[in-house]
Parts: sequence; structure tokens; C-alpha cells
Amino acid sequence: MAVYVALLYSIVLGPGRRVVMADLKAMAEELGFRNAKTLVATGNLIFECETQPIASIETKLETGFAARFGKHVDIIVRDADTWLRLADGNPFLDGIGSEVIIRVMRQPLEAQAIEMFSKYRKDERMAIVHGDLWIDFGLKASETRLLPALTTKRLGVGTMRNWNTVRGLAEMIRR
Repeated sequence: MAVYVALLYSIVLGPGRRVVMADLKAMAEELGFRNAKTLVATGNLIFECETQPIASIETKLETGFAARFGKHVDIIVRDADTWLRLADGNPFLDGIGSEVIIRVMRQPLEAQAIEMFSKYRKDERMAIVHGDLWIDFGLKASETRLLPALTTKRLGVGTMRNWNTVRGLAEMIRR
């Protein structure tokens, strides 16, 4: 059995409707994934299954999600080793956990992707590590012009998590 992490782009189904993590866990188990666990109520799932291509797991989860909840949501999957490497690659360890954000990408970004955000940046630090985008907002995420510019149209399919969540998922894998 292999361990995987799945990140939902959104758990909002519509006005006043959100995915409950117990329902997400149940959906994963109905799809044949085992030992499903969630972390915080923002669409973070860890589970076990036979080793298989990441794209097939993403497709299975996205199809199952749409069937169960009536809405398509992009779901990004990483195997446990790749997730741990991602967590170990934080270039901003001196940052505040809730203000360091990573955009986990379905397709890796090239290093020059950071250049497209120069007109939106002020004091934010940015780095691409193993194709994923790390940002340290420096206690000013609510004031930044950068956050609204981090769209799927500009970057491709991906989803953001803060450093505290990335670390929490890594700790769950290591247990």
C-alpha cells in the first residue's frame, strides 16, 4: 500500500454549502481508498491505495467528487515521498506559518513564472521549488495585491495551502 495526499481546490459547493470532512473521507473510502484521514476543514485528505499513476488517482477522486457533491473541483494528489520532499523544501523557514503559502501545482512551474508577478509584488518573497510556488507574505497576506493574481488562468491547475497545513500533513504521513 502507498500513502497519498489529496488537496481539494475548494470545498465550497455553493452559497452556504461546504463539503463536510466526514463526507469527504466517506467518499474516498467508497472509491476504494483506505484509511482516509482529513486535516482541518479545508479539503486535505490522506489515504492509502495500491501504487498507481497520480493522474489516475486525481481523475478517480474528481469524478467521484462530482458524482457525490454535484460539482467539479480540481484535486491535486502527491505520493507520501513527494509530499515530504515538498515539506522539506520550504525556502522560507524564517516566515510565520500562516503567512507562508505554497501553491501546489498539477504541472510544475518553471522558475521564470515568478517574473509575471513583478507588478503585483511589494515585499513578498517568492520561490519555485520542485515546480511548486512558495510565497512568504510577511504578515501582510490580507493587504497584498499578489494573492488575487495567483489564478489558474495564469498558473495552471493548483491549490494553495499555508505552511502550517503542509507541515501538519507531513506529520500525519510520518506517524
